[in-house]
Amino acid sequence: MRKIFVLEFITLDGVIQGPGSATEDTSDGFPHGGWIVPFSDEVISSTMREQMQQPFALLLGRKTFEMWSSYWPYRPEAWPGINDETKYVVSNTITASEWVNSVFISGDVPAEIKKLKQQDGPDLKVYGSAGLVQTLLAHELVDELWLKIYPITLGKGKRLFAEGTLPAAFTLKDCKVSPTGVIVAVYQRVGEVKTGSF
Repeated sequence: MRKIFVLEFITLDGVIQGPGSATEDTSDGFPHGGWIVPFSDEVISSTMREQMQQPFALLLGRKTFEMWSSYWPYRPEAWPGINDETKYVVSNTITASEWVNSVFISGDVPAEIKKLKQQDGPDLKVYGSAGLVQTLLAHELVDELWLKIYPITLGKGKRLFAEGTLPAAFTLKDCKVSPTGVIVAVYQRVGEVKTGSF
């Protein structure tokens, strides 16, 4: 069975919108694009290289796919193997792309992704794709959260845990802190939330 890993850059107040550049995602007037750039360091760079080299298939929302398909096919040296891997794209509006190995998912998306998880193949990595992540969380389809938690708050923007997120318990599998104060953490889902009292 394949697993789904959600990889996100995230602020202390949960924002995941437009981390990489000023023009990445300006929807709803988001003014803080590029907020990860001042925190770049070797720990973050080496973590990214390690995560990009592992066997994977991509599971992307339409907006992320459209942005990536205009960039990565022309820079294969920056992410070796990216063009060879399968890109599963969740979209009700696009059904084809010139980017090789792109497969489109529509209709009952949670059911289709559950089928995808049952198939043989590499694990599925989700980058960005804020809307898709909400669907995955709401249907308990996320196995691990691979987060880079930045020491800032932005106050507005698309959040990782928006309305519709179901209660779930996670355990910390790995954690390190970069010189610029970014916490790199991997959380694995372990089941339902347990409660008690003192």
